[in-house]
Amino acid sequence: MPHPITTAWQPSPTAADTVLELSDITKVHRGGKRAVDGVTLRLGPGMLGLLGPNGAGKSSLLGIASTATRPTSGQLRFAGNDALAHPDLLRRSLGYLPQDFGVYPNLTSREFLGYLAAAKGVAARAARTRIDELLELVNLTEAVRRPLRAYSGGMLRRVGIAQALLADPRVVIVDEPTAGLDPQERVRVRNLLSSLATDRVVIFSTHIVSDIESVAGDIAIMTQGRLRRRGTPDELLRELAGQVWEVVVGPAEVAAVQARHLVSRQVRTADGVRVRLLAPAPPYPGAVQVAPGLEETYLAVVNQQADQTTWAVR
Repeated sequence: MPHPITTAWQPSPTAADTVLELSDITKVHRGGKRAVDGVTLRLGPGMLGLLGPNGAGKSSLLGIASTATRPTSGQLRFAGNDALAHPDLLRRSLGYLPQDFGVYPNLTSREFLGYLAAAKGVAARAARTRIDELLELVNLTEAVRRPLRAYSGGMLRRVGIAQALLADPRVVIVDEPTAGLDPQERVRVRNLLSSLATDRVVIFSTHIVSDIESVAGDIAIMTQGRLRRRGTPDELLRELAGQVWEVVVGPAEVAAVQARHLVSRQVRTADGVRVRLLAPAPPYPGAVQVAPGLEETYLAVVNQQADQTTWAVR
């Protein structure tokens, strides 16, 4: 796969110019529901993997970070400037893929991206080069002459990723970018976003742990509008050291195990059902302690907020 940034029509950003700061961001909807509740994040070049279940407030937070919506309170700054008072300062450096991304169905992907490039102020000659490069990056060159109405959901998602990268942005915000993609395309998109994060701020929001565990060195977990955990994968995994177990039980016992413990995985084997679960001490005779995975940390944090009596990460 070619390098995602090869055009020369925008200077390379500096680290000092590529800092996005969200300070005590709160968003209260009509009726008093807090979609985002006091979130603070300081982001320099690199990828933040934003994890959380559906309804956690991730999309609301990204809408604010992209200046698409205003917070009820809090501050948003980019490169030291007030991005709420002067949103164009951030928008000129922003590539954004929202969860709900619309297209003009009668246009081809090249026509659609050309229209958006013109709207972003990209010169026509540079735009043609950039569009061809991006269509190759998202693996759409063979479908370039087909109208967008003939594209699958996964293909449209790839068009959305391409449009987010049109202006070679310093900040890339993508909300569920791998939704609808097959496994091979998911890997391609993850690798593309990872390569962008070398000298750019990339926020990759998803509820699927496997989408970010191999590419994000900075992970934040959000539930109920609040930021619950943030750290490197190693830091998050250390929270569950010594608390993940595997045990083989009979098929009839699985329901009882699920009722007593937070189960992260179960696999049928010739000997029974191999269950992977969380417990502060050996849960059953014969249980074997295993190294925790990021998915266990995620489940523990989410479950802690949903039901304080079931599990709590120490």
